[in-house]
Amino acid sequence: MPTLPFAQSLAHGIHVIDTGFHRPMFDASFLLVENGRAAFVDTGTNHSVPRLVEALESLELAPDAVDFVIVTHVHLDHAGGAGLLMQQLPNARLVVHPHGARHMIDPERLTNGARAVYGEPEVTRSYGRIVPVPAERVLRTEDGSTLALAGRALTFLDTPGHARHHHCIWDERSRGFFTGDTFGLSYREFDTPQGAWLMPTSTPVQFEPEAMRASVQRMLAYEPECMYLTHYGRLTDVQRLGMLMLGLMDEMVDFARALPNTPERHAQMVQGFGEIYTRNLREHGCLLADAQIAELLELDLELNAQGMAVWLNRRAR
Repeated sequence: MPTLPFAQSLAHGIHVIDTGFHRPMFDASFLLVENGRAAFVDTGTNHSVPRLVEALESLELAPDAVDFVIVTHVHLDHAGGAGLLMQQLPNARLVVHPHGARHMIDPERLTNGARAVYGEPEVTRSYGRIVPVPAERVLRTEDGSTLALAGRALTFLDTPGHARHHHCIWDERSRGFFTGDTFGLSYREFDTPQGAWLMPTSTPVQFEPEAMRASVQRMLAYEPECMYLTHYGRLTDVQRLGMLMLGLMDEMVDFARALPNTPERHAQMVQGFGEIYTRNLREHGCLLADAQIAELLELDLELNAQGMAVWLNRRAR
C-alpha cells in the first residue's frame, strides 16, 4: 500500500486502516485483498468512509472490486459506516450475523440504543445518520459457514459474550481471527517490553461472561498465530493474551457481584475496574502515570461498568 498516514500493510494481503474514531489507533477497519478482489472487515463510522475509499484507491482497486463488507457485529464503532460505504461499492454484499441483519436493514432501533448509552448529541457528533442497507444486499452467516474471497476461505464462528449478534472470522491464509470485540481491547499505548496488554469489554447490553469464555476458548483451540482486533491491530502471543483477558474478566465479575445494588454501585465499579486494570498494567511493566491510564481507559471504564450492571440486573430477575 502506498504510504498513507492512517494505514499499514500487514502480511497476507491484509491492510489495517485507522478509522479516526475517538483517537489514533483506537478503531480499525481491515482490508483484505486476494487476486484483485477485496473485502472490508468492520467499517468504523460514517466519518471513516473517506479513509476506507482512499485506502482502496491507493491499492489501485476500483470500487467494484470489493465483494464483501463484513461487520463483526453491529455496534456503531464497527458497523456505523457500513451503509454509507456500501453505497460506493456496487458489487459488495454486507455480511452480518443473523441476529444483527435486521439492524443494518432498518437501523432505527440500533441508533436508539446508542442514544440510550451515549446520549443524542454524542451519537449525532460521532456517528451521523446511519444509512440502511438494502435487504437484498445482506448476507447472513451461520456458525461454521464459509465465504470465498477469490478462492480465499473465510470461516465464520458464532462468538457471543460481548454481543449475541457477534461472529468472528477465521482466515486460514494468515491463521488469524478477525475478532471484533470478543477477544477484548488492546491499545498500543500499553505495549511494553513484555508485549501487548489485553482487557475485556463488557459494553452494554449483552455482556455474558460464560459465553465470552466459551467463545475465546473456542478461538484459541484453533491455535491461531495472530488476532486482528478492531481495537486495535494485529496481535501475536495470543494464548497468553487470551488467558490474561479471561483472568481480568473473572476479577471484574467477582468484584461487581460483591457490590450491593445501590445508587453508588456504578461509581464503585468504575473505580474498582480502574484499580484492577492499573494494578495489572503495573505488573505488565506499564510506566504511564495513573492519570494517563485513567484518561486512556475513561470511555471503556464507563461502558464496562454499564454493561456489567445490565448483566447483574438480568441475573437478579
